[in-house]
Amino acid sequence: MSDRNSDKPSYIASKQTKKAIAVKWAYRWEIFRRLQALDIDCQCATNEPLLVNLNSPTTLAQVWSVIRQSTAQRHQLVDWLNDCWDIRDINYDRDL
Repeated sequence: MSDRNSDKPSYIASKQTKKAIAVKWAYRWEIFRRLQALDIDCQCATNEPLLVNLNSPTTLAQVWSVIRQSTAQRHQLVDWLNDCWDIRDINYDRDL
């Protein structure tokens, strides 16, 4: 008796989906190279949108972070970093 489920893809494989990421054309190669450096499965071809395999919440968070770092204005990134430091200081004070 053969296993009927043996021909079905695994759960992880079925959850992998390539999504076109809508970013300005000027940013997409920079974002593509950074995603590759993070070992995130992505594709970028001439005159084609950036495609990213969003297969986990971690990957989604990394893609969001890379896009934000590439597209946000400097003052927004500085404010974000300062907020992170403020949160760290609040948590540190609680532990004392």
